[in-house]
Amino acid sequence: MTARAERLTAGRVGMYVILIVAALFFLIPVYLLFATALKSPDAINLATSWHWPASLNWGSFRDAWAKIGGNLGNSLFLAIVGTLLSALIGSINGYALSKWKFKGANTLFALMLFGMFIPYQAVLIPLFQFIKALGLYGSIWGLILAHVVYGIPITTLIFRNFYADVPDALVEAATIDGAGFWDIYRRVIFPISIPGFVVVIIWEFTQIWNEFLFAATLTNTNSQPVTYALSQLAGGQAVSWNLPMAGAILAALPTLLVYILLGRYFVRGLLAGSVKG
Repeated sequence: MTARAERLTAGRVGMYVILIVAALFFLIPVYLLFATALKSPDAINLATSWHWPASLNWGSFRDAWAKIGGNLGNSLFLAIVGTLLSALIGSINGYALSKWKFKGANTLFALMLFGMFIPYQAVLIPLFQFIKALGLYGSIWGLILAHVVYGIPITTLIFRNFYADVPDALVEAATIDGAGFWDIYRRVIFPISIPGFVVVIIWEFTQIWNEFLFAATLTNTNSQPVTYALSQLAGGQAVSWNLPMAGAILAALPTLLVYILLGRYFVRGLLAGSVKG
């Protein structure tokens, strides 16, 4: 083996060592999460927080499910419906702004992007009043509306950049054949949009699932998502820490499954130009 090959091999080994150490470092909270969730309440204390439980207490997950199972259902409905609506509206917006040039399109796009930089707290009071005026306060549909509106800027940006790479000749050929705006979208643009939809779905699903502020202010007991329910598991003076830890694991499973199932398509979507500026 030449000296250059030895240096390359040593460098590769060093890189893997660094990556393994970094992975172990970032997995420390995950270890504590599972270790605490699997302990019985009387075995949880600061002195033994790093110790793996001698006997596994799977009842923590049963008790956590009994408390937040309904909220998990609310979050699934919220995230699925909100994500699909945001993705569809963003796809149509991106198609119109990239393939149908009209006066003021760039200004409209800039104004839509401005919505990405408005913090939730700045619009919380007028949003609350608007949702209440519509008669949607306290319902899951009011929360869906808030997330769809807030998701439109980023989904429009992703799809506009994605469609910018689609040859204009496809749209022009369809126009010559007599296809209109919606026919072109349905028959030409939508079928080739899968990579863009995967990127948007993963992004929006994660954002909606993990959001807390809207969940705490725009819903009532029957429509609260799991993020708010988790905060209630740790309420009170005497906290059974195994319950919020087990609840956090249950709440993390849907987003984890989304990344496992769609992760490789997410990378392909990024490489296809979904987030290129």
